[in-house]
Amino acid sequence: METTRRRPQHSANGKRSEQKEQLAQWGRAWEVDWFSLISVIGLLCFAPFIVFYFVMACDQYECSITQPVLDLYQGEATLLSIWARAPSFSWSAAKIYAIWVSFQVFLYMCFPDITHKFIPGYVGGVQEGARTPAGLINKYEINGLQCWLITHALWFANAHYFHWFSPTIIFDNWIPLLWCTNILGYAVSTFAFIKAHLFPTNAEDCKFTGNIFYNYMMGIEFNPRIGKWFDFKLFFNGRPGIVAWTLINLSYMAKQQELYGYITNSMILVNVLQAIYVLDFFWNEAWYLKTIDICHDHFGWYLGWGDCVWLPYLYTLQGLYLVYHPVQLSDAHALAVLLLGLVGYYIFRSTNHQKDLFRRTEGSCSIWGRKPTWIECTYRSADGGMHRSKLLTSGFWGVARHFNYTGDLMGSLAYCASCGFGHILPYFYIVYMTILLVHRCVRDEHRCSSKYGKDWKRYTDAVPSRLIPGVF
Repeated sequence: METTRRRPQHSANGKRSEQKEQLAQWGRAWEVDWFSLISVIGLLCFAPFIVFYFVMACDQYECSITQPVLDLYQGEATLLSIWARAPSFSWSAAKIYAIWVSFQVFLYMCFPDITHKFIPGYVGGVQEGARTPAGLINKYEINGLQCWLITHALWFANAHYFHWFSPTIIFDNWIPLLWCTNILGYAVSTFAFIKAHLFPTNAEDCKFTGNIFYNYMMGIEFNPRIGKWFDFKLFFNGRPGIVAWTLINLSYMAKQQELYGYITNSMILVNVLQAIYVLDFFWNEAWYLKTIDICHDHFGWYLGWGDCVWLPYLYTLQGLYLVYHPVQLSDAHALAVLLLGLVGYYIFRSTNHQKDLFRRTEGSCSIWGRKPTWIECTYRSADGGMHRSKLLTSGFWGVARHFNYTGDLMGSLAYCASCGFGHILPYFYIVYMTILLVHRCVRDEHRCSSKYGKDWKRYTDAVPSRLIPGVF
């Protein structure tokens, strides 16, 4: 594994234990409270059934999420009858999924990025991540955009020329594929859990809470790897699920065309707006190395199963809904949704760009036509090294501490509003994203408060709002 290690630095007075005590809170929790434990066990038990419920509701109840409950209550259905009507595991679906994951591993490992050499402005190839709590700096092969382009070029070539498989193949095998994604999600999470105990990549960056459920869900290893370049977090965060996101939507579009003979403007909006988000992710994959998923989350069930199952199935509910309900929006409604999505994307991308520009230039730049302002912070890593960091207080980062999340939520609402207002199922995404990002705000700020101490207080005094100025 490619890493840069910072040597331990003991303090002059030899109080190493005090340093360890001070630094114990940087990153994920060392100890688990009862509320967190109950939440973890609840998610482990019920999250797979939540995914199945939404997909089943579309398959059996035309996307109504209340009708299954009513049928159960009135005795018109039983849990066993609902389960019996759901398509089961199939070896053909297993073959499709095995080929899909193997192909993404092949592209990730065997095709070093060349797109950065001829696409102006794109940052690819070998890039450094952020410093870990143990003081390590990992290197990554950034080739996500290249993988996405190759995958989609082959998809369109098949649809128009080769005809190896139907463009509706994903939709036609959607529930059988669900069982396959669950198998991989649990397999990789369990492997990462065992690996952390027996042969961790970096033992210094492992965290054991003493609670097996929390360790399994939130992960123990910070950056588990196999060999030099196969990084679990980067691959599962950015390959099987996110590359598939746009292909899943294209399969939904093809199914709508097959069933009704036309494609609605709502389906086009969902495909376009979500494709912008996916392409933005891959265009800025090097920047993604500095975000909370890579910088602070350990790799466990939360990321392993979540990226294999939760992301591809629940992030694409809008397209699935539109297969069953081909909503044709009025021109005014479609334009309003498009503007909401584009403005949200502009805020999301501009906010992140400002931080990236500030970091790359170390403050020697212009934001909104002015020299940026910031709060200077200091912190220690677990190896005893003393480091400095700057927290930006200009531009969008002076409006709110997480204004990029505000833009993200606007885009999320646009996806949902593309489906009209006939059902609540497509709006699960905005509810989920609101909970996720608000929780992420709180979690990130707790980590930063522990990491930066009184410097963080100075920052929150300078930028008092989290998401919405004057509100939250």
